[in-house]
Amino acid sequence: MSDSTSQQPLPATGLPTVLPGTPVIHLEGVRVHNLRNITLDIPRNQLVTMTGLSGSGKSSLAFDTLHAEGQRRYLEQLSAGGRQLAGQLPRPDIDLALGLPPTISVQQRPGTASRRATLASLTEVHDFFRLLFARAGQAHCPQCGNPVARQSQQEIVDRILQLPERQRVMILAPLIRGRRGSFRQVFEQITRDGFVRARVDGEVVDAADPPPVSAKASHFIEAVIDRIVIREGIAPRLQESVTLALSHGNGSCLVSWQEGDTWQDRLFSERFACPDCDHSFPELEPRDFSFNNPWGACPACQGLGVISPADHTTDTT
Repeated sequence: MSDSTSQQPLPATGLPTVLPGTPVIHLEGVRVHNLRNITLDIPRNQLVTMTGLSGSGKSSLAFDTLHAEGQRRYLEQLSAGGRQLAGQLPRPDIDLALGLPPTISVQQRPGTASRRATLASLTEVHDFFRLLFARAGQAHCPQCGNPVARQSQQEIVDRILQLPERQRVMILAPLIRGRRGSFRQVFEQITRDGFVRARVDGEVVDAADPPPVSAKASHFIEAVIDRIVIREGIAPRLQESVTLALSHGNGSCLVSWQEGDTWQDRLFSERFACPDCDHSFPELEPRDFSFNNPWGACPACQGLGVISPADHTTDTT
C-alpha cells in the first residue's frame, strides 16, 4: 500500500494520472457493483467529470462509492443521538479511501425539479445560507459601496447638531411606513403615549382629532416627538427627544428640517445606516436572500434567474 501523498502510476485501467502536487482523493481496491478492484486518484477542489458507456461504473464510483463513503464518515462524527437518528450506513466495498471530504449528492431526476429549484434548494442548504448572510453578512450601501454601520443615539444627535443654527427641526417616531389602512388605533396610541401631534403623509395634524385616512391608500404616519430650533444648549433636550423617538419608532428616528417652504426628511436607525450617504436601511433578514419571496426576489426575473424573451415583447394591441 503506497503513501497517500505519493503519486504512483495507475494500473492499466484507462484512468488518467494526476499531476504531482495536486490534492487528491485516493481510492484503492474499489469493488462496488461492477467496479473490479480499481485504484485511482481524483483531484480535489476541481471540476471533475466521469464519462463512459452505460454500465461502465460511473454511478457506482460517484454515488455508491465516493458519496456513500463521504456521507458515512461525516455521520460517524456526529453525537450518539445524531447517529441514532441518521441510522447506520453501510460501508462501500473498498480497501482504502484517503482525502475524502463530506459529500453532497444531487442525482438527476428529470421532471421533479421546479423552475425555481437550485443546487442550494435541492441540497437543503439554501435556508442555512440565508440565515448566515442575514446574521453574519456585511451590508454595503448601494449608492457609495461603503459598509453599512449601526448608528448610536449619540451619533444621531451629533448629526442633527450639524444643521445650521436657528434651523427649525422636528423629531419624529416613524410608526407606519407605506402601509394601507385607516390606522385609528395608531392615533389612539399616540395620544396615550402623551404626544399631541402626528404627521400623516407629510402633514402635521392633531393626534386626538386626525383627519379621515383612506384605508385603500398607502400612508406614512409618525408621532411628533418634539419641535426644536438648533441653538446653543439644545443638546440635552435633543438627546432626550431622540431617545424617545427611537423607543417609540422601534429603533428608528425621523428628522425633518425646514428649507424654505418645504421640509426635508432624513431617517436614522440604530440598526443599519451608511454614515457617508446618510441613508438608513432596514435590518437584514433571511427573506432578503430568498428568491421565492417578493421581498428578496429580483424584480426583473421574479426570482427565476432567467428573463423570458416574451417579457420584452411590446403589446401593440
